[in-house]
Amino acid sequence: MSITAHVDQLKKKHQSLSEAVEEAQRSPGIDDLAIADLKKQKLRLKEEITRLSA
Repeated sequence: MSITAHVDQLKKKHQSLSEAVEEAQRSPGIDDLAIADLKKQKLRLKEEITRLSA
């Protein structure tokens, strides 16, 4: 897999996590720890995208 394709795949996962975080924040039954975990995953992806794009 080329780096460009890998970065594109990571960006799609990042967007999916963004949507999941937004949906979870609108849901009153979702645990704050679950939201924090999603945000950590999102941050890890963002850092990986930045590292690979540099």
